[in-house]
Amino acid sequence: MAGHIQDRWYKTITSPDGKPIKVKTDRHGTGLRYRARYTAPDGTEKSQSFADKQKRKADAWLSKVEADMLRGDFVDPHRGKVTFGQYVADWVKTQTTDPATRAAVEMRLRLHAIPALGPRMMGVIQPSHLRLWMRQMEDAGLSPGYRRVIFAHVSTVFTAAVEDRVIRDNPCRARSVKAPRLDPRKVKPWTYERVMRVRLELPDRYREMIETAAGCGLRQGEVFGLAVEDVDFLGGVLHVVRQVKLLGSRAVFAPPKGGRERDVPLSESVACALAARITRYKPAEITLPWKTVDGPPVSATLIFFSTEGLALNRNRFNRRVWRGALSSAGVPTGRENGMHALRHFYASVLLDAGESIKALSEYLGHHDPGYTLRTYTHLMPNSETRTRAAVDGVFARDDSEDDGPEAAQASDLVTDLREFQKPKFWVHHGPPSPMWTPTPSRV
Repeated sequence: MAGHIQDRWYKTITSPDGKPIKVKTDRHGTGLRYRARYTAPDGTEKSQSFADKQKRKADAWLSKVEADMLRGDFVDPHRGKVTFGQYVADWVKTQTTDPATRAAVEMRLRLHAIPALGPRMMGVIQPSHLRLWMRQMEDAGLSPGYRRVIFAHVSTVFTAAVEDRVIRDNPCRARSVKAPRLDPRKVKPWTYERVMRVRLELPDRYREMIETAAGCGLRQGEVFGLAVEDVDFLGGVLHVVRQVKLLGSRAVFAPPKGGRERDVPLSESVACALAARITRYKPAEITLPWKTVDGPPVSATLIFFSTEGLALNRNRFNRRVWRGALSSAGVPTGRENGMHALRHFYASVLLDAGESIKALSEYLGHHDPGYTLRTYTHLMPNSETRTRAAVDGVFARDDSEDDGPEAAQASDLVTDLREFQKPKFWVHHGPPSPMWTPTPSRV
């Protein structure tokens, strides 16, 4: 064995006759009696103490440690004494995502996970602690979608701790711990009439944002970052190559979400709207740092900008401009009616026109067509409608060859049956009651 058990209460000495004998030590009867000692894979000596009459427990523990080291599953129990808050602080420093994402993750953990889990040692956090924490977030009124995002962050932290050999297992993966379920609500795209009402209520300098977002599917930051050089009026293509992001209170240029540049078909109506905007308001050349607040300066001739000639700040724009337009148009100012609603409108228009999910995914800049399908599948043309049209298309050819009195009578019968199945109301002195009533002359 690489380790051994030390008995602190007795020591072995050699008697005058040369035989080994046990004698009491100065610590006899005080403190923990047994100390299991072993050499960790990093070469340092580790130990764990046990009370009197726990020799077998110490042996079993040491045997398990040695077996874990042989299998490569060894986790130093002392490393698990770091608190969740301390580990998160170190973990955030090692992340290589873009600064905005890093800041958002750090903020969510700091506000919603650290207060509940921060003081606890990583090695002692149990599934019960996570269940209690998730219930506290629910009681605090956080939406299921937001709680699910925070839970994913915490699970990622524990996964990193497992890979760093700080803990053995990720408690977020326990069977009794389940990620919050998302609301089964489906995307409800705006109607064309609502889109136009909101457009009418926007200040004149921002109205063409509606055509840009609803006609090309751009995100809000991508609309803010659209430059004249990105619009190919001749080729009918809009190049989405940048967005305006906020890092704290500072605006920066950055690649589109996920770093995915893309080309979107530019319709004649959107091209005309952008041309009208450029005619009324001369585009402004604006310089911002690239990706980080201390990144290299990048310039672009932006089509949309503030009255001060600066890049638009999404927080200020939403608070001062967008919400006012919604209120004036009679549209609720909830989160579901942000500028992102115009992307949903764009998706509904394309799907209704028969565009494929793969093409729509590319135009929207989604990383996976499967995500596009899951989000908008309920907006696709109904398969039953397509089936009826296909069958009618086949049989209509035969009917056209024999379009006599019998065909006319059959058509009248279908009309009568549909009329028969419509709900009717008896007229009486009480409240109306829906009834199925046939037309007497047709029965």
